[in-house]
Amino acid sequence: MHRSAIRPSPVFLGLLAATLAGALLLAVDAPFDTHQLGERTAIDFGSRNVLGTIGVVLLVLGGWAVSLTLHEFGHAVVAYRGGDRAVAAKGYLTLDIRHYTDPVFSMVLPLLLLAIGGIPLPGGAVWINRGALRTRGVASAVSLAGPLSNLAVGVVLIALVAAAPLPAGLLIGLSYLAMVQVLAFVLNILPVPGLDGYGALEPYLSPRARELGMKARPWAPLALFAVIIGFPYAGEAFWTLSTTVYGLLGGDVQMAGAGFSAFMFWRS
Repeated sequence: MHRSAIRPSPVFLGLLAATLAGALLLAVDAPFDTHQLGERTAIDFGSRNVLGTIGVVLLVLGGWAVSLTLHEFGHAVVAYRGGDRAVAAKGYLTLDIRHYTDPVFSMVLPLLLLAIGGIPLPGGAVWINRGALRTRGVASAVSLAGPLSNLAVGVVLIALVAAAPLPAGLLIGLSYLAMVQVLAFVLNILPVPGLDGYGALEPYLSPRARELGMKARPWAPLALFAVIIGFPYAGEAFWTLSTTVYGLLGGDVQMAGAGFSAFMFWRS
């Protein structure tokens, strides 16, 4: 692949800068020590420290927007390597989230739902010419590349939290951002039409099954999201699965919970 095909856009760099600004606020304005982390710390962090709260919100929303971009870029770069060279002309390799379908559904709606409900709804999509892909294995890899990018970001953040002596505010912010990545991975990997887990299986399904999946694709993810939000047992099962995966990866669930409370400051 020609390196010139990949050109990080100013929009992506701006999102990255906003994320780093949030991290910087948490690094320089941290009234709590690591050993104080807990439920009380999370509430105090949200109610007593305005700059810290702004830092958490910037870090999580900015980081989620960056990961949305990397998710779709992952689909595109694997498709490009697998035979669909048209993704370059569509701007998918520029890391510009505006190219990933409608900006409202690609970025604004996922960010809003994350801010309101704490669940990272899948965002945009890249339109891949499946007929140009060399094999069914490549087609599956294109679908898996998105959620695996979320998983990779989550693992890097978990490792950073575990290895670096960071201020408490930054620890809980990064922990929650890592948890968001794991949530996105678990949600996207489900074999539901319209999600990437189903996309990985689709090349191996019968024509009839693919036709049914195509009909369900527009509404199935939103229906799943409604079930997770509206039915307590379904939501509990989803959170239990996600936190289990997070813990298996080495994440600290307590710190992620503190970050969640700081991010959802209006609930404190």
